[in-house]
Amino acid sequence: MQPKTWFQLLTHALAVLVGVMVTVVGFHALPSQADPLDRVVASSPVALTSSNAKPATNFVVAAVQKVGPAVVRIDTERTVSLGIDPFLDDPFFRRFFGDSGFNIPRERTERGQGSGFIVDKNGTIITNAHVVEGAQKVSVTLTDGRQLSARVRGTDEVTDLAVLKLDNPPGNLPVATLGDSSQVQVGDWAIAMGNPLGLDNTVTLGIISNLRRSSSEVGIPDKRLNFIQTDAAINPGNSGGPLLNANGEVIGINTAIRAGAEGIGFAIPVDLAKTITPILAEGKTVPHPYIGVVMSTLTPELARQINSDPNSTIQVPETSGVIIRQVIPSSPAAEAGLRRGDVITEVAGQKVTTADQLQRVVEQSQVGQRLEMRVRRGDQTVALNVRTGDRKQVMGQNPRN
Repeated sequence: MQPKTWFQLLTHALAVLVGVMVTVVGFHALPSQADPLDRVVASSPVALTSSNAKPATNFVVAAVQKVGPAVVRIDTERTVSLGIDPFLDDPFFRRFFGDSGFNIPRERTERGQGSGFIVDKNGTIITNAHVVEGAQKVSVTLTDGRQLSARVRGTDEVTDLAVLKLDNPPGNLPVATLGDSSQVQVGDWAIAMGNPLGLDNTVTLGIISNLRRSSSEVGIPDKRLNFIQTDAAINPGNSGGPLLNANGEVIGINTAIRAGAEGIGFAIPVDLAKTITPILAEGKTVPHPYIGVVMSTLTPELARQINSDPNSTIQVPETSGVIIRQVIPSSPAAEAGLRRGDVITEVAGQKVTTADQLQRVVEQSQVGQRLEMRVRRGDQTVALNVRTGDRKQVMGQNPRN
């Protein structure tokens, strides 16, 4: 074989060897190059969707994965006028002191924050009325970081519920599943979600500790609510967020904490929200029948205490019923002839022994409906007919009913 031929064979052999080495190095290099890309994808909003989430290890994780993406943070802004002393605008003072020190801001911007949750693909959001009270600008932040503008469609201060609507809802909105609060029992699991104290996407766990806790017991006499009570931690900023059951269904709207209490929070039953949301979503006012009284539960023991008090201005019958502490002027109760000290024992053929019971009867009536009442007034029993009015007509008053 000629030397030239040996040289050509050696050259081809070296070329093949180099090719093999490059291929081997390439296969080893690809995984190390892919690692940073995997980390980037894992931290992106798209990777946080339920389809990419890790398998649920317990019912809490499953509930959070199911509803979490539909829980939003609500940021609000409103402009408040400041009270300025009139003398600051007096030309006399300006003449001697000039404008220095008089250019005081006359308005300030107040910002608030709360929670809410999306209930349909059209961008309808349920929250608390106090979260968006007076808001002139509302923005909504989803758990994946998207920020969207929204407007308040309607609020109802009596039930502390509000409905928002996203201005330009995207097509891939997550939606929370609404449960049935009438099926909730004391001892059931309760999962609270929201953005307490500015800490976004917070989850707390507890149980249902009481049902039908009246707003008067909670210390909110101007509301008409029977709260779900829970020991799941609810803090400022949680307001408007969902309270879930073990199946990841919304059973309540977190709304109140009691000052000085620990381990007690309250939520509006979702069944009430189901009734009111369609009305508020259309921008309408929710009708609330009322009779216009401040009242308390009366027992024979309490009646004896009142009657034995030398400073008492009234004598009441020693019976069970609802005692009228105040009658709102020009209210349906006033027009029907109810007086302070009257004791209501029967309404619409039903015996009533507690103020909460009477409140429920009135709530379940219609505005303009006539309610027949039996009333103890001293030693007499009188019959009165009270035609319910609309509570929105009450100005500057906070009647119990």
